[in-house]
Amino acid sequence: MSPPSKRLLGKIAIITGGSSGIGRAIALAYATHGAKIVIGDMWEKSRNPVESDTTSEVIAAMGGESSFVHVDVREAWSVDALVAHAVELHGRLDIMVNNAGVGLEVNDPQPIWEAKDGVWNTTLQINCNGVFYGTRAAARQMKDQEPLGLGDRGWIVNLASIYGQIAAANNVAYVSSKHLVMGLTKTAALDCAPYRIHVNAICPGFIDSSFTAGIIGEENELRQVITAQHPFRGIGKPEDVAAVAVTLASDDARWMTGSAMTVDGGFSIQ
Repeated sequence: MSPPSKRLLGKIAIITGGSSGIGRAIALAYATHGAKIVIGDMWEKSRNPVESDTTSEVIAAMGGESSFVHVDVREAWSVDALVAHAVELHGRLDIMVNNAGVGLEVNDPQPIWEAKDGVWNTTLQINCNGVFYGTRAAARQMKDQEPLGLGDRGWIVNLASIYGQIAAANNVAYVSSKHLVMGLTKTAALDCAPYRIHVNAICPGFIDSSFTAGIIGEENELRQVITAQHPFRGIGKPEDVAAVAVTLASDDARWMTGSAMTVDGGFSIQ
């Protein structure tokens, strides 16, 4: 496959949580731009019934190349094995997208004094440990590999949230976890800069995906309220985030590291 832009042609990319939602959209966008994809997820089939074909099946139909690896981002050994698979298969790792995450408080928001230990611990294990393990494993590989054309050795893209920049009541675990992702991204960017490894974050707002399907249905009242709160009016699509992820993994981001790209239709600027 040789798309007109060739922005990611030949690059090797891992996307955690790549079976559905934003991760799936990023995987498909990367494949469209010529990257070879490794999908890391707990499930190969999407949790969204609308996405009936697996991400790999869609990429294959496009003429692209991908593989699937079962991964539990809560476990360092599992994430290390995911990176090892990509390197064994392709010889290097160019792009690491730490996308896997949860929002357990979506259906049961609680003030801080009612916050549950289980929700807190599980949220941090996935949203924080998963990004840490992924960033660490990718950086270990990238720093010692041969640079590409412009001298860069790798691109790490961490999925944070607008709630890594602002706060929301009754969501202490999720908001805290995404603030940690921002701190991790900035620190890793400094550590990795001498090796020409870019480390940036994307901060999505309200996006139509399996992640948010439980609270913002097609026509429910809450969706109407949230839509009205966006200057651009409407809920974002996974493809809106994927477009920014392509930029952050390309030579267009050659002078970017430690940055947070907000994709939220203007929600958080008010």
